Amino acid sequence: MRILVAEDEAELSRALKAVLDHQGYETDVVGDGLAAVEMAARNSYDCMVFDIMMPVMDGLTAVREIRSTGNLTPVIMLTAKTEVDDRVGGLDAGADDYMTKPFAMKELLARIRSMTRRSTAFNPSRLTVGTLTLDIDEQELSAVHSIRLSGKEFQLMEYFMRNPGRAMLTEDLFARIWKDDPEADTEIVWLYISYLRKKLGAVMAEVTIEGERGGSFTLR
Repeated sequence: MRILVAEDEAELSRALKAVLDHQGYETDVVGDGLAAVEMAARNSYDCMVFDIMMPVMDGLTAVREIRSTGNLTPVIMLTAKTEVDDRVGGLDAGADDYMTKPFAMKELLARIRSMTRRSTAFNPSRLTVGTLTLDIDEQELSAVHSIRLSGKEFQLMEYFMRNPGRAMLTEDLFARIWKDDPEADTEIVWLYISYLRKKLGAVMAEVTIEGERGGSFTLR
């Protein structure tokens, strides 16, 4: 699972990354709210942990920006403040939970597990974008017609359909889908994009994958 941490306190951010990495999470760390918004636009996360007080853009504004794009990834807010208004502000901005500093790492890990379990429990068995539907169980893509996908085609298509309208870099797609294949390189992303474009045409979907070789790609 992949976690995004936005925390401007260097010592705490290092500690969070060390603990999360040790627990087997893939952890990205940024130091301000604007960087968090940009990372959330580029990548798909299972949970996000944001400090409220950060430079450039505070955590509350960052969460509002992310939620405005339709991104529903669970968010846990970290705050050094204990006033009720701050807690309410975080929840109103779109956060799912909050923790007051200082906190126990064990409790944070428990909150993350709770958030990701809840998110997974509500994952649909079918994803729909426009006229296009992906059957998760059958690995079948359908619109006017239907077609089965290979394993990697399915993983890539599922990732696109969970992030419609989001531009994703070739390097990020490669890291997400082919990270465990030592013989693959980033050229394989373009190859599979080509496969998926042909299959979108075959099912007559009113959905396209935009982008050029070696750049970013967006499902529209």
